[in-house]
Amino acid sequence: MNYTLENLLAEVLRRVSPAPEDRRRIKGLAERLKDRVEGALKAAGLHGELRVEGSLAKNTWLTDSADIDIFIRVPPEVDREAFGTDYLKAAKEATTGFEQIERFSEHPYLEVLVNGVRINVVPCYSVEKGAWKSATDRTPFHTDYVKPKLDDELCGQIRLLKQFMKGIGVYGSEMKVGGFSGYLCELLILHYHTFLQALKAASSWRPRTMIYLEDSKLTVEEYEGNLVIVDPVDEKRNAASAVTKQRLNEFIGASREFLNQPRLTFFYPPGIPSLSTEILLQTFNQRGTTLAFIEFKKVNAVSDVVWGQLYKSQRVLRRLVEAHDFHVVSDGVWADETCRGIFLLELEERQKPLMQKTIGPPLQMKEECENFLRKHSASPSTLWGPKIEGDRWIVGITRKYSEIVKLLRSELKKGGREKGIAELVSRAFTDEPGILIGEEIVPFYRKNKDFAEFLTEHLYGRPRWLKMNLTRSESL
Repeated sequence: MNYTLENLLAEVLRRVSPAPEDRRRIKGLAERLKDRVEGALKAAGLHGELRVEGSLAKNTWLTDSADIDIFIRVPPEVDREAFGTDYLKAAKEATTGFEQIERFSEHPYLEVLVNGVRINVVPCYSVEKGAWKSATDRTPFHTDYVKPKLDDELCGQIRLLKQFMKGIGVYGSEMKVGGFSGYLCELLILHYHTFLQALKAASSWRPRTMIYLEDSKLTVEEYEGNLVIVDPVDEKRNAASAVTKQRLNEFIGASREFLNQPRLTFFYPPGIPSLSTEILLQTFNQRGTTLAFIEFKKVNAVSDVVWGQLYKSQRVLRRLVEAHDFHVVSDGVWADETCRGIFLLELEERQKPLMQKTIGPPLQMKEECENFLRKHSASPSTLWGPKIEGDRWIVGITRKYSEIVKLLRSELKKGGREKGIAELVSRAFTDEPGILIGEEIVPFYRKNKDFAEFLTEHLYGRPRWLKMNLTRSESL
């Protein structure tokens, strides 16, 4: 269906704006849970002020993501250990009968699922502005800063920006995503006023663009991050510090493309059906590359810690194979909810020649040339030379690893910790990591739907919001 820009935004806004009955239902659920937690605290003799925070409190939530955040503001003299003992126990008592999941960010909190709605019960300290004792202490101040500045129009613009970011895959500040939080979306609309103005501005952002909503004497050099958005309730904090360079650039690129060719697919990208096994193998052959899959067992840690270590290990693996002259086309990492998963390395080649050409020093560097000749002239690994080529000594030596599986098995033996693999990931490798090449991945691909979707999207390469031939996925 073809839309004018105005009609397109109106259609998206219609889809993401909660209906009056949904607002009443979610608000009623939040109040009931808040009252139950308050009652449980009183029964346990615990002190705390309860507040509903987040997008529900500010009326910026999306129809399909009605998360409820209930914060318990605890007196500052309470020991933080009580967050994970007394207060967590009271939250569990209040939500008995519902599915409960203990989560951990900077400290423990409780996630509860009620009729498909996620409720987070989070303790924080009741402190004065700036006297933070934990990261979550700022959240009530964020609500108090944003909420009075909003009206229905601005709430709608925030919803458009959130859905756009969800559609292009940059929404969420958790480590796995490394994108924009809901609070960042709210700050961007408060600063730029409309969704389109925010996209126009983002289209021209330069590295380490700095945005501030309140007067600040601090300069961009005093912050870390790829984008700097000064937190208006704490000017020493960069509210955009979680945004990775990759997600920032994806937002910039998608903003430019949307302004050139606005389409509904930016907000609701089409799914890419997983390739059949036959097409998958055809794709491997068409690319002519080598796909190496490195399996790891369950990593026991909270999600942010796990994904931080997975991404670090992914970078180490890439550097490791490149250091041995293997050329990486692309790489990635997939993990399921148990944090068991696979690293993927797509290489230009599986096998390298046994002989590797090594270039020595220029002839004018007399001492270095002597050392080079001393090292290689009688070495059993020398296959060719040394000889002079142009103004340098060169030599052909036996390559340490000429085949990618041998390289990975040897370098990752005992987990690869000494090579830089993150500690928890190193423990998740077996003594001899499972390494699959190309079609050897097919049995795992067939039985794991999520991995099949991940690999299909990796092989496709193009972001789903980018205008494309929709039949391409059938002939990858």
